[in-house]
Amino acid sequence: MTPEQTVLVERVRALIADEPVVREVSMFGGRSVMVNEKMIVSARKDGGLLVRVDADQHEELLGRPGATQATMGADRDMGPGWIEIDADVISDDEQLQSWIRTALEYNRAVTGGSP
Repeated sequence: MTPEQTVLVERVRALIADEPVVREVSMFGGRSVMVNEKMIVSARKDGGLLVRVDADQHEELLGRPGATQATMGADRDMGPGWIEIDADVISDDEQLQSWIRTALEYNRAVTGGSP
């Protein structure tokens, strides 16, 4: 992992320390964090974050600072529910926590996990 990824993963771990079923895997070109066997976020090599969210909230969430439609490669859109967050935005703990909370809400909705 890059130094930026390492720091981001450590920050994410601290925010989800109380989650019951957590594991990490290399996926989507980053270090992905899984809760209840579903990805919530992936730390990108540049320190940015790929976030899995409810597709119904996708357009609204794209209006938040530093949020862009996630892509795979140069021109391939990952579709609704996949958002990339710029590293500079999530350097703020409050912003990172907000995105983690949003991802966990979606995770619980699809896995039946507890709040």
